[in-house]
Amino acid sequence: MNKVILMGRLVRDPEVRYSQGENATAVARFTLAVDRRFNRNNGDDNNTDFIGCVAFGRQAEFAEKYFRKGTKIAITGRIQTGSYTNRDGARVYTTDVVVEEQEFAESKNSSGSNEGGYSAPVRTPNTSISDGFMNIPDGIDEELPFN
Repeated sequence: MNKVILMGRLVRDPEVRYSQGENATAVARFTLAVDRRFNRNNGDDNNTDFIGCVAFGRQAEFAEKYFRKGTKIAITGRIQTGSYTNRDGARVYTTDVVVEEQEFAESKNSSGSNEGGYSAPVRTPNTSISDGFMNIPDGIDEELPFN
């Protein structure tokens, strides 16, 4: 089985091109910065992997329209390997994740207006920052529709 699930932030805006021919198909390429879950403590401070992804058709058009540098997304897909000969005659091997499904992994408000930055949580009078649940005032137990 060849199944990949990733969550990360876009390194830059997706690069979208269209295939030639009568039925032109959108092809979007983008790179996800994905944090590693565990640190092996081998002196390497780089705990992020940069994974190349490619989306086709409607998925590519969606990426072109809505994805921007710093956007946190979740994707599922499959790994695809390939190779080609570059201009210098050297063989180049590629590995990409072909996107089958994609979605935003955080709300637009929580991603902030700065590129890839984080914003502080918005606190309203009835919410708690610590757990994200609404605070219920004491003494209204009889008004709740459940026990």
